[in-house]
Amino acid sequence: MKNIKYIFIVLALSLVVLSGCGLPGLGDSNSKDSVKITATESSETKIVANIEKLMIEHYTNGEVKPSIIGNLGSSIVQHNALMRGDANMSAVRFTGTELTSVLDAPPTRDANKAMDESQRLFKKKYNQKYYHSLGFENTYAFMVTKETADKYHLEKVSDLEKYKDQLRLGMDTQWMNRAGDGYPAFQKEYGFKFKSARPMQIGLVYDALKNKKLDIAVGYSTDGRIAAYNLKILKDDRNFFPPYDGSPLATEELIKDHPEIDKALTKLENTISTKEMQKLNYEADGKGKEPAVIAEEFIKKHNYFEDKKGGQ
Repeated sequence: MKNIKYIFIVLALSLVVLSGCGLPGLGDSNSKDSVKITATESSETKIVANIEKLMIEHYTNGEVKPSIIGNLGSSIVQHNALMRGDANMSAVRFTGTELTSVLDAPPTRDANKAMDESQRLFKKKYNQKYYHSLGFENTYAFMVTKETADKYHLEKVSDLEKYKDQLRLGMDTQWMNRAGDGYPAFQKEYGFKFKSARPMQIGLVYDALKNKKLDIAVGYSTDGRIAAYNLKILKDDRNFFPPYDGSPLATEELIKDHPEIDKALTKLENTISTKEMQKLNYEADGKGKEPAVIAEEFIKKHNYFEDKKGGQ
């Protein structure tokens, strides 16, 4: 009798554990009124997720209150969360990343083609809607201080060739050997390499540039320190880097259940420029402000984009 009771307890506990095998803190994601937005560990995606959360609450008159699943490691992890039904929205996904990973499609340097293909394939393969860009692109970028730009008359990446043996380059460790759009491919495309090229954690390159331990850095185009440190992004005049336009993504089922969510997300198209995103990121990463607070200030400043057309 004791053995039967013991087995029953073990089975009951197993069912409890299995019921929670999705992502932490999710609960019932299949409820018609449940909206769960994925975000990565970056301040950028958390800020955007909170902006979308507030927009959805506003345009559903508070009837839908989304939750945010943060700190997901990559686009693939976010994709899997949606495919399992653990979530039904992603705050922001980037064309260049999605094409070559989730969508398993060839890369392209044409921004319009990248967007068109992303939208077509998400609909065809996964019955998901990939929205038009929020207005910013988070791509790799070559950057220098204004002082260095003025001293060497630097406007575009090809201008660096003349000083390749003189100027010190710092880059994200991953970019050093990254396939497709990393340093090896850069050398082939632009036809030169730097005498001094140092890989380091991406968070360190901006301070190293500011403190004159580097002359050039390869960083992310929406990083808040670009504006805070008065850095200059050099034009990628050979269009080496693929487009990385940021857009929200939602399941068609969610949109069908809540057409007002489609309206809210459509209103956000082309509302956040790259410079604006830099400033918002610096509020978080430079000043330590919470993403939710930054989002609320932003959305109230723009009055929930009430005057902007959106939806079907």
